Amino acid sequence: MSRPASQRLKIGLSACFQHADPERPLFKGKTLQYVEQSIAHWLMSAGAMVVMVPCPTGETARGDVSLAHYADWLDGVVMHGGADVWPGSYGEEPLQAAWMGDRVRDLYDLAVVEAFAQAGKPIFGVCRGLQLINVAFGGTLYQDISTQVPGALVHRNAETYDHHFHDIDLVRGSHLSLLYPGVARARVNSIHHQGIKQVAPDFSVEAWSVPDQIPEAIRRRFIRGQAFIAATQWHPEFGSISEPTLDPNPILRDFLNACERAKNRPLRGHSPFRIRDRAARLLRHALLRRR
Repeated sequence: MSRPASQRLKIGLSACFQHADPERPLFKGKTLQYVEQSIAHWLMSAGAMVVMVPCPTGETARGDVSLAHYADWLDGVVMHGGADVWPGSYGEEPLQAAWMGDRVRDLYDLAVVEAFAQAGKPIFGVCRGLQLINVAFGGTLYQDISTQVPGALVHRNAETYDHHFHDIDLVRGSHLSLLYPGVARARVNSIHHQGIKQVAPDFSVEAWSVPDQIPEAIRRRFIRGQAFIAATQWHPEFGSISEPTLDPNPILRDFLNACERAKNRPLRGHSPFRIRDRAARLLRHALLRRR
């Protein structure tokens, strides 16, 4: 029998942005926030209810709903893939104009991570989500792997997109490797040109790309009482019938089990920033300046 809504996990999904465009014929001049269907359906495949976490600030903002309200109400959050991370978010200048990223979305994503971290709720990141989590906790990125890592694999093919693959090595003894007993090497999709350069303090790499050794999965080191935070550079929600890729279900169950545990036994919150709610204030100010 199907479980009632009251017994299902409520999982937040960060929003993707299309900023106001006066040339767009539909929703002309309006800011769009949306989710990509595959990742919502992946979470729903395990019975979770998925809720987009909209940005609560901007030129049309009304009311007093905040990201902290969502973090208090929901059982965990997944940070979406999407646009490049703005290099200024990790203290660098863009090496090319094409790698400017999306500063407003960065501030929104950082505020989401901060709110859920403060609430002690599990956080899982996918692709951009991995990069954003790494930056939020003090790590840095390669702005463009092919430019900055000599001899690197091609990690993104715009033509084949989610049908572009490479191998990864799971770190022996890592939590991720325990989810896949007997699996040392696996194949995953690869849809990114930026990647982790310096891993954030308190995080461990759980998988590396082969053979160029770009971090492909990270997890916050276990500290008693702190919530689950993990991420993959690949998109586990994108299935493949053309390649035998790593089964995404153990990763999903691991995240949702962490959400279930946190729901039944709340954990203490911890902000990745020195000043509580700093990212939310920066986001509000940035959006006010855009008016």
